Amino acid sequence: MEKEKSIQEIYNEYLAEIIGDGAENETLREAMRRARAAYRSNLKKALETFPESVEYKEKARKIKEYAIDHLEELIEKTMEAVRRNHGHVYLAKDAEEANRIIADIVGEPRKIVVKGKSLTTEETELRQYLQEKGHEVWETDLGEFLVQVRNARPMHMLAPSVDLTREEAAKLISEVTGKELPPDKIEDLVAAVREFLREKFTSAHVGIAGANAISADTGTLFIIENEGNIKLTASLPEKFVALVGVEKIVPSLDDAFHMVKTTWRFANYMVPSYVHMISGPSKTGDIEKVTTYGAHGPKEFHLVLLDNGRIELSKNPDFKEILYCMKCGACMYECPIFWIAAGHFGVRYPGGIGALWDAFVAKGFKEAAPAVYSCAICDRCRVRCPLNIDTAKMIIKLRAILYEKGYTPPIVKDVKTKLFKK
Repeated sequence: MEKEKSIQEIYNEYLAEIIGDGAENETLREAMRRARAAYRSNLKKALETFPESVEYKEKARKIKEYAIDHLEELIEKTMEAVRRNHGHVYLAKDAEEANRIIADIVGEPRKIVVKGKSLTTEETELRQYLQEKGHEVWETDLGEFLVQVRNARPMHMLAPSVDLTREEAAKLISEVTGKELPPDKIEDLVAAVREFLREKFTSAHVGIAGANAISADTGTLFIIENEGNIKLTASLPEKFVALVGVEKIVPSLDDAFHMVKTTWRFANYMVPSYVHMISGPSKTGDIEKVTTYGAHGPKEFHLVLLDNGRIELSKNPDFKEILYCMKCGACMYECPIFWIAAGHFGVRYPGGIGALWDAFVAKGFKEAAPAVYSCAICDRCRVRCPLNIDTAKMIIKLRAILYEKGYTPPIVKDVKTKLFKK
């Protein structure tokens, strides 16, 4: 049995990563400079083109406040709706149960699985779990594909390979595809990955993705994408599985569309290439108007709702605001620590808001402590956040809890007063 790490060992490992792989990595620093400049420019253009977007924020905040305050009720409504739509639905209490449910759906023997980008599957380490079961699993989002082939971790919520330069990407893609690809034409790199993954899509037995929102009244998933990979993931295999955190549920179809509209705008898009609405397995009624399930798309639709501490968190007045996060990633481009270390600032989820997700949902207080104490409490994230989430305030409150639990960094144990005040 593996020995439990001490808090000192956890801090030492974290500091080695955030400094060695982050602060001292000039390639990473340059990639982050380019990404930050591009994000700000793109968002500025989007807001100038659609100035009404600023008004989205207040309504989105109210939708999330209501949804989180009525979370258990909305979970039940969602599950009823999915069953009504001839889908299969499950409520997994933790990451282990979610992975086990999905492994049972995938089945035996060895299967080919294609995955669309999903932060929730990163939280549960689903790809690694299925690979250990002997399945062939491929990330199909280009950024996640690059994360997979270099056996790394995502560096941003929406742009998982934001730390890679085109030169590094060309080297990785050349190794996987067996083609010598120069870095000067990014379109050639994208084309090579497209060709490589086409065969995976057409031979896959199961497709897996997440969702940006779920409407409780209809059980409909909303998924934003640009690459077209999720369209293929959700339509070509015989089985489609969605793993979604319960906090993504909102009351109605209109509410869900408003949330995804707010998400894509503040993720710096004018408009995404695709917004998918999925409510069940494929079906047809063209022969005598008899509804028959399993037409051109998947014969089976499975929705796995993940709790993993979210329901309990929704009842915590000091920290339930964590669950308002749409994971648009806007805050990270304003975070001075993220500029230096990218996704190394965090464990499962990056950034200041990610440290809170790690503490209450993904990893636990002890593992999340170093990231919690890395936050600069500068409040830049709240100013950028479309839902005005007060991350700094929650970080300060969480530091007080960590101090009481003995998870404060050894170097600052005797200066607790400074830790809890701005």
